[in-house]
Amino acid sequence: MLVVAVIGGALGGDGSGGSGGQRHHGKSAHRAAKQRTHVPATYVIESGDTLNAISHEFHVPVARIVELNPEVDPQILIAGEELKLR
Repeated sequence: MLVVAVIGGALGGDGSGGSGGQRHHGKSAHRAAKQRTHVPATYVIESGDTLNAISHEFHVPVARIVELNPEVDPQILIAGEELKLR
């Protein structure tokens, strides 16, 4: 039983202590990086969309969307118009 406790302790330390915590952190970092890299180049505006909602959904600041789309009135989004997101 002492051997089982030592093996269990070793596995717990190796699996969840240092490496496990790093794996979890790595997944969070990977998820954040994945969100940034999966921003589509463009987005077609749908009825009811706002720049704030689009910004939140794609993690692109409103100021950046406005900068990329100077011809679009941020107060009047027209369904069917295409916005550049990157």
